[in-house]
Amino acid sequence: MAVTGAVLVGFLVFHVSGNLLMFKGPEAMNGYAAFLKGSAAVLWSVRLVLLASLVLHVHAAWSLTMQNRAARPAGYAQLKRQSATFSAVTLRVGGVILLAFIIFHLLHFTTGTLHPLFDAHDAYGNVVIGFSVPAVVVFYLVAMAALALHLHHGVWSLFQTLGWNHPHVNPLRRRVATLLSILIPVGFSLIVLAVAFQVIQ
Repeated sequence: MAVTGAVLVGFLVFHVSGNLLMFKGPEAMNGYAAFLKGSAAVLWSVRLVLLASLVLHVHAAWSLTMQNRAARPAGYAQLKRQSATFSAVTLRVGGVILLAFIIFHLLHFTTGTLHPLFDAHDAYGNVVIGFSVPAVVVFYLVAMAALALHLHHGVWSLFQTLGWNHPHVNPLRRRVATLLSILIPVGFSLIVLAVAFQVIQ
């Protein structure tokens, strides 16, 4: 869970950094997209690593959920949360939302299956047209809220799982988790909102 989560977080940092080129215009964004497609071998290697990480991450989440249920088949008579954060409580629900979002996102911007006017050579135009649909905008923003909560708890937990857990480093862990859970979803959301409000067109 922790290792695959770290791989996926690393990808998100790279992905949002590249996508923010939307604010620089069509030439910058399409140049970035062309660069990513420049080597089919590299592109598909990265895609396979990401796909494997995602599948293993989902499998680990499912396995842990089943283990937790098996350990306590009968629920608590009265459930009182002692110290769990909201991001921890919503982790599983958020994970399901994010899985649905990832599938939609791939069909929307990678294959173009669910895109109204997909052009494999115009990433900038695909984004502008894709976010011209209000329902898509709402879904993306809901997914980014789920991503923020998922990252907040997930990044904090992965440090602990990997053994980087000490009173001296815990404040830094929390700051890193908070920073990533804000910057990454906000970065993606800014693009969505900029298109929706025709700042980018």
